[in-house]
Parts: sequence; structure tokens; C-alpha cells
Amino acid sequence: MEGPPLPPPQQTLVAAIDMGTNSFKLLVARVLPRGHLLALARLKEPVVLGRGRAADGSVAPDAGLRAVAALRSFSLALRALDVRLARVVATAALRSAPNRDDLLTAVSAELGYQVDVLSGEEEARLVYLGVLQFLPLFHRTILVVDIGGGSTEFVVGNKGKVLYATSLDLGHVSLTEFHERHGNFGDLRSYIRSVLNQSPLADKVKELGFEIAVGSSGTIRSIERSIFLDGFDESMSRDFGREWRFSRDELGLLVEKLTSPNPSEVERAKRLGFRKRRREFIVAGAVLLLEIFETLGIDNIEVSGYALSEGVISEMLTNDRMDYDISMNARWRSVVTLATRFDGDNRMKSAVHCVGIAKNCGHLHGYSSEEIEVFQQKMSVTVT
Repeated sequence: MEGPPLPPPQQTLVAAIDMGTNSFKLLVARVLPRGHLLALARLKEPVVLGRGRAADGSVAPDAGLRAVAALRSFSLALRALDVRLARVVATAALRSAPNRDDLLTAVSAELGYQVDVLSGEEEARLVYLGVLQFLPLFHRTILVVDIGGGSTEFVVGNKGKVLYATSLDLGHVSLTEFHERHGNFGDLRSYIRSVLNQSPLADKVKELGFEIAVGSSGTIRSIERSIFLDGFDESMSRDFGREWRFSRDELGLLVEKLTSPNPSEVERAKRLGFRKRRREFIVAGAVLLLEIFETLGIDNIEVSGYALSEGVISEMLTNDRMDYDISMNARWRSVVTLATRFDGDNRMKSAVHCVGIAKNCGHLHGYSSEEIEVFQQKMSVTVT
């Protein structure tokens, strides 16, 4: 998206839209003095772009309609908040879709978005940059695993440089559809292992080595949350600090519970604390992650709250701002972000509605354009 010249750094709002296979995500962030990046708020739409694809991988017509509707709502939010710098990226579902140009043309014509369809390796690299904004691991050699709806990205990186990156066609949406067709967890595990073993991934990871494994996807964050709560009420997470990590043994126990014969998979996921939108796909995601642990020799994994969207914004700022330092201690950003994101979704939506009302009805009260602009700036603060 293009706009007028950027305002001073302390006022800069930037955004990233991730058109994922399962959900579309909007991240709005503020650039503070000295190059600090502060995530303000997030919106998420369960588009499930990868559902119901044709045999050749083409996106289904109804999924295309859901995609445009989600992007339209994001566009309204960006306009209301006067975000002047944004990037839209697409991942596995469009990467492999023969009819992707039809959807991209519709998006461009109706909403004015130019969508960057990322290669698997590029997606992996940006995920790594996002992780570095959450965890202070810049000087460590880390292995990053990001499970998406249509693919899983792997990165080995050190000091901001990617040593190895790859993307495999193993995603929680596509694997759920595979399991629905075959109905056997043994077949699901065998398929996952065959894809992992046919890739040079394990050999490259063994060759390069890693000090710390990091998981960065919503699937992995949901797994960590379930393991942490272990059947207790979610209020536990407010009374006791989450560790944001788990072990292979803990994951294995969770997978055993998720794949037990009774009750249904969705009901098991519900009992284990997974949120409604995650339940349909979490079993396949957890089985996949356990196979990754075993194939790559992962004993413990750290969990990042940041991933692709934050990586996209970090790269935008690195390219456009000479004073943005990606190696800056990311712990500051993570602490401030967590402190300012209380009830972020609802506050973001309220702020967008308020700004829209001010723009549409301001003339009734005699507000000048300057006064509306001041109001808009104030509302952009309240969404934190």
C-alpha cells in the first residue's frame, strides 16, 4: 500500500497482513524513538483458505470470497487508523494454487492491495526475523519451527543470518484433511515421516547444529498453553507465570491424550483446553510436531509470541529506517508488548469504530479536519 510521506518516527504506524492457509492476520505496530517496535493490536479472521481445494490445489470459490471479505475488514481498520505503510504477504495456500492470479487480481482491483506470494524459504527467513523480536537469541544458533495450515517452515539461524531454511508441505489443515480421508493415526504418522525423511532437513540440521529450538506458530503456542494449564482453568495463567516452553515428554503425553479412542477428536481437544477455532486442526498439528521433535532430536522447545507478521514489519523497517536495529535486545519489546496488549482485539475494534464515527459524523459537530486528526492519533494510542 502506498501513501503520503511517513510522519515522524514516534508517530509511525506500520502494518502487516498475513494471508495464511488457515487464518488471515493483521498486525498493527508503532515505531517508537530509537527504533523500538511495539505491537499495538491484532485482528484475525478464520478464512481457512486451504479448505476444499481442488485436486490440483486450486482455491475454492467460497474460500476466495472469504478472503476478500477478510481483507476488506482489514482495509477499513487500516484506513480508520491512518496506517500509511503496510505489506501484504501470502503463504502456502496461494503459493501452490494454479488459480492464485484470479484471487490476487480480485484483491488488487477491489482493495488496492499488492500481495507478495512468499516462497517457502522467504517465509522461513521472515519467521526467523520475527522470532528475534520476541526472544533475546540474536547471538545464539537457533532452530525455528513454524507450523502453518499448508506448510511448515524450518530455519537454522545465527546473528540475524539464515544458515539454512526450508519449507515442507506439511500443515495442520492439509494433514487434517489427509487424516479425514484415511481415518488412521498410523497412516498420518507414516505420511509425515516419509515427507520429513525425503527432505535433506534432518541432515542439514545435524550438520549445522543448534543451541535452542523455538516454536513460533499459533499451533505451537496453543500446545504450550494446553500443557501449561494441564486441565486447570485459564485463570491459572494469570496467577502463575507461563514458562513458554515444553519438553518432548510433555508433548508426547498430550498427543497420547488427543489421539485416544474416545471421545471425538474435537471433544478431546475441548477438554484439553484448546480454543474453539483451534480444535478442528490441533490433533494433526500436535502429531506433526511430535514427529518433528523425534526426527530432529528436539528435547525441549521455547515458544515465541512473534512470527511471520513481526518479521515482515521488521524487514520493512530495516529497509526504510536506518536507525532500526534488528539486533537490539528484544526482551524490552516483548515485556512492553505483553503489558500493553490487554484485551487487544476488542480495544482495537472499538478504536476503529470510534475513528470511523468521528470521520463520518464530525461535520455535524463542527469538528475541523485537524481536530479529527488529533482524535485519530489519540485513538491509535488507546488500542494499546
